[in-house]
Amino acid sequence: MAETGVMLMPQVGSAVPNLDEDMAAAERELAEDAQWKRIQQNTFTRWANEHLKTVQKNIGNLETDLSDGLRLITLIEVLSGKRLPKHNKRPTFRSQKLENVSVALKFLADEGIKIVNIEKSSCQPT
Repeated sequence: MAETGVMLMPQVGSAVPNLDEDMAAAERELAEDAQWKRIQQNTFTRWANEHLKTVQKNIGNLETDLSDGLRLITLIEVLSGKRLPKHNKRPTFRSQKLENVSVALKFLADEGIKIVNIEKSSCQPT
């Protein structure tokens, strides 16, 4: 408000953000991000399946198929040519699934493979 008590309105063409344009831009960005994630998931899934077919295993859905750690352990064993330490062969409880993922991540760390932005706590077994 101005000192006269009159409310000042922005002029047409001033720097007032256009919310519709901002929303549309944000939606486009989210759609592009979702498409990029889908491409990354599909690429990794095909790559992993190429290696897993040597042991008659496959991944259909990254989120669910890797959640118990078993296919992740199998993939690491195929790639490394080594057997991973003892793990839960039939995990039913969340704690067992997390333990399997932890075994896999620890093996990679022990082999000197740096994992960025992935920790046992960031995994959500189903």
